[in-house]
Amino acid sequence: MTHSPEDPMERYDLLYRLYDEFDTRTVRSYAEFVELFPPVDSRVALEGWNDANTQLRDRKTAIRRRFADAGDTFAELAATATREQAFTALDLLAKYGRTPNVLVLDVDETLRSAGTTDNEIPRETLHLLTQFHEAGIPIVICTGQTLENVKGFLIQGLGNEIVFSGDVSIVYEAGTGVFTPGRGADTKQLLYSNLDERIKTIFSNARSRVLADAPADLRRDYHLQGNEFNLTIKPNFETGSNQARETIDRALVYLIDVLEESVEAVLGATPSVSGFARAYYADKDPEIREVLTRRDARPPAEVTPESVPEQFREFFELIDVAYYEADAAEIGSLELNKVYGIESALDVLGIEDPFALVMGDSKSDLRMMRWAQDNDTGIAAAPEHASEDVLDHVRETDDLVFDQGDAAEMLRTALALTKLADLST
Repeated sequence: MTHSPEDPMERYDLLYRLYDEFDTRTVRSYAEFVELFPPVDSRVALEGWNDANTQLRDRKTAIRRRFADAGDTFAELAATATREQAFTALDLLAKYGRTPNVLVLDVDETLRSAGTTDNEIPRETLHLLTQFHEAGIPIVICTGQTLENVKGFLIQGLGNEIVFSGDVSIVYEAGTGVFTPGRGADTKQLLYSNLDERIKTIFSNARSRVLADAPADLRRDYHLQGNEFNLTIKPNFETGSNQARETIDRALVYLIDVLEESVEAVLGATPSVSGFARAYYADKDPEIREVLTRRDARPPAEVTPESVPEQFREFFELIDVAYYEADAAEIGSLELNKVYGIESALDVLGIEDPFALVMGDSKSDLRMMRWAQDNDTGIAAAPEHASEDVLDHVRETDDLVFDQGDAAEMLRTALALTKLADLST
C-alpha cells in the first residue's frame, strides 16, 4: 500500500491485518513499560528499560514497513489500543465523521474510584491525559468538588506546565465557577455572582444555619464541604458505610427543611403549615421520596405537590436538592450546572464547534451527556457502576461503558479515534 486509505472499508481491512499479523499485545506491553517506567536510580532497571525501548522501536519499525504511508499511524495505534478499542474507534469515526476536540471529564468514580483505585487517578490515566494535551486537545474537568481540591490533585498528577497551559479548565462545584489558568482576566469566573440576589440570600441564610442550628447528635456526624456557593453535607464516616448512609439520610431531611425556612425568610411568609419543600422535592426525585419515607419524614397528608404555594414553587424550581447515598446531601442552583459551566469553559478556551468526549457517572453528568447528544456536540461514556439513568443513556447511544476504575480504557479508544482520523487527511 502506498497511499493513505480514505475508503472506510479499506480502513477496516487494514485494521484486521494489523491485529491479525502482529503481536500488538506485546507492542502495547512494551509501550506501557517504556512510557510509565518510574524514575529509579538503578543500572539494572535502566538496562531493562533500554531493552524494552529497543524492542518497542523494532516492532514499530516492522509495522511501518508493512503499512507504508500509513505505517506511522498503525505503529502508534498498535502501541495504544487493543483490537476492540481500535474497532470501536473506527465505528465511531464512521458514524460521526469527527474526532473529539475537547475532553469533558468527571473525576470521582470516573477518572478515579474509591473502590478500585484508592481514590487516586491512576498513572496510566494521567499519562493518557498528557498525550491528549500534547495533541492539542483541551481538557475540561467537571466536578462537584471545590476548586482547591481539584487544582491540587491536577497539579500533582499532571504538573504545573499542563495545568497552567491555558488548555485546561476546571468547572467546579457542579458549575458554580470556572477556573482556566493562563487565561488572564478570564482565568476565574464566579458564575454564581450572576444569580438573582434573592437566590443568593437563600443560600447565605441556609449556609449560616445548616451547622449552627442542627441537632447536636446530627451536627457531630457531618461537616459542610468548603464550597464557594453550593451547600454540600458530607458524613464524618467512610463513604458508603452504614453510618454514612444513616447520617446523609438524616442530613437530607434537615437540609430540605432549612431550605424551606430560608425561602420563608426571603418571602417574609409564615405559612400555617410546613412541609412544602419535602412535598416538592419528593415529587421530583424518587430517591429523595424514598429517604423521606424511610425516615418517616413525609410531609403532612394535606401538603401535596399541587398545594405548594406559587411563591414557594418559584424558588424551588430554581434550586436543586441532590442526594448521593451514603456520600452527600446538597443544594445548588439549577441555573448553574455542569452544562452551564462547560459552555462557559468552552467559551474561554475558544472552542466554537465542540465535539466532546463526555465521561461521567452521576445524574449531574447525565445533563452533560444529553447536552452533547441534543446539540450534536459529542459522545458519552460511563463506568459500569454508574447510575442506571446514565448507563441507559450511554447504552442507547454508543454503548461506551468501561470497567470501574479504568477510565484509561475509554481514553485509549478516543486516542485511537484521533489516530485513525489521520488516515483520511
